[in-house]
Amino acid sequence: MIVDPKTETISGVRLVRSPFCDNRPADMAVSLVVIHGISLPPGEYGGDGIERLFTGTLDPNAHPYYAEIAHLRVSAHLLIRRDGTMIQFVPFTMRAWHAGVSQFSGRERCNDFSIGIELEGTDTDRYTSVQYDQLIAVLAALKQRYSTITDVRGHADIAPGRKTDPGTVFNWGHLAGRLPDDLRIA
Repeated sequence: MIVDPKTETISGVRLVRSPFCDNRPADMAVSLVVIHGISLPPGEYGGDGIERLFTGTLDPNAHPYYAEIAHLRVSAHLLIRRDGTMIQFVPFTMRAWHAGVSQFSGRERCNDFSIGIELEGTDTDRYTSVQYDQLIAVLAALKQRYSTITDVRGHADIAPGRKTDPGTVFNWGHLAGRLPDDLRIA
């Protein structure tokens, strides 16, 4: 797996452009990867709700929960589904709107210097082995392309009290044992 230097996307992954992104601040190096968990509707997998949310096409009448979130302008760089299928929404050199109000290592506005990866799941459903395999491959490809990446954290770590994902079931120990030595995790 590689990051294509021409498109700044993972080669071979379907790209569905999100309008919810913009340019990073000038000379802002990416140093953090943020792991998220999402399912739409909550606890349901395989539908098009996540893709619709990240592209601004979520029908507020399609599910009662959608009425609460259809107005949000959010995205992530990449989604890894339960079966390992990936969808890219934002090139890695762009700022995706995934972290919200956030802080890491004394720096606010984590969207400015991070890449957001969503895993299809919930805080209480274990993520699948193929999701971990894909995540590890993506992190290795990102580290190879962007040597400035030094840390991997959960959304809960950069927005404590506001966010809980990827949840207590996310296996950080499993991830740590399979990452390059120069990537620090929570």
